[in-house]
Amino acid sequence: MKLKFHNADGSPAGEREFAIPAFEGDTYVALLKQAVVGYQANRRQGTSKTKNYGEVAGSGKKIIPQKGSGGARHGDKRAPQLYKGGVVFGPRPRDWSKDIPVTQRRKALGRALFDLATAGGLSVIERFEVSKPKTKIFSGILNKVNPAARKLLLVDASWSEPVRKASRNIARAKFSNSTNLNALDLVRHGQVVITEQALLQVIARATN
Repeated sequence: MKLKFHNADGSPAGEREFAIPAFEGDTYVALLKQAVVGYQANRRQGTSKTKNYGEVAGSGKKIIPQKGSGGARHGDKRAPQLYKGGVVFGPRPRDWSKDIPVTQRRKALGRALFDLATAGGLSVIERFEVSKPKTKIFSGILNKVNPAARKLLLVDASWSEPVRKASRNIARAKFSNSTNLNALDLVRHGQVVITEQALLQVIARATN
């Protein structure tokens, strides 16, 4: 598949052919969805908790007489219908994590990469490099590659210290390594700028 290629300074250098895995129709689309749901579930902390009737502090004494008050009948102040009472069937700490098999992760990554490239959201740059750790320099490179995108995912095999310092103040840029990139990252970001070396590593992960 041919992708837009840019030099290290961000200037366009035509198109280059990359062996991105190809799929027909809806092949592995359902599997991609399952993987995305799994990645999202694995990010949940599972620490939400409410107090039930037995955990709320307070006396169990009946707050008003059963009859004669002219109001509704009530038990103690820990009842769930009262303010600061116990919560019925509220969230409890739990493990939301899902197991994503290696084969599923690989196929989902390949499908997400193919969809992104087909939609024109994948741009390849020779490498990320700055002469000085200046935000203005790195921002200028990104503006040459993709000036319109409000959110960019930048992917490299490894990030040099000057590039890290030059890029940390760019609000629209998010960063990832080729070894950690997954299908959820590609689905969440419609525009991705990736180095040639990183793309080859991602393709190898998706096909091997």
